[in-house]
Amino acid sequence: MEKEPIRIMGIDPGLRRSGWGVIESDGVRLAYVASGYVSSTSDEMLAYRLREIFEGLSGVLASFKPFEVAVEETFVNTNAKDTLKLGQARGMALLAPALRGLYVAEYPPNLIKKAVVGSGHAGKKQVQLMVSMLLPKAKFNNADEADALAIAICHAHHRSTPESRMARAARLAGTQTGGRRK
Repeated sequence: MEKEPIRIMGIDPGLRRSGWGVIESDGVRLAYVASGYVSSTSDEMLAYRLREIFEGLSGVLASFKPFEVAVEETFVNTNAKDTLKLGQARGMALLAPALRGLYVAEYPPNLIKKAVVGSGHAGKKQVQLMVSMLLPKAKFNNADEADALAIAICHAHHRSTPESRMARAARLAGTQTGGRRK
């Protein structure tokens, strides 16, 4: 008996452009659903740029109705101001699915690359090539979309670990968010 596919959305947060990718996984097979990006207006104040990201991702979530979401963790840049802004954009990427009551997993960039390419230090071109191989029907126009699909693929590979199952069970029971459940 085949498992019913789980719809997973990966998000590669960014202040200028946040990539998103939606796949379905039945535990063995992966299928491309859609990908794109949400951008913010660079000459707007930070608060309004963050709102654009939040509203854009909320619209994607409403359209594609994923069951789970995975977001890339922030790495620390040499420029602390840029890292802080990226962290705020990442906050919008975490908040949008959390407000819908979805399970949200987080993965560091090296683990994502290792899950998709086999090496934690793979380059962007290698990630794009492997995403194309793993999802032959995928149509992405930039690295942000490819990275988001890679994040979703990483989650598809790691969601069956005991730690991941326990975290999802805790979330569904309402214990991961202070006992509150949507």
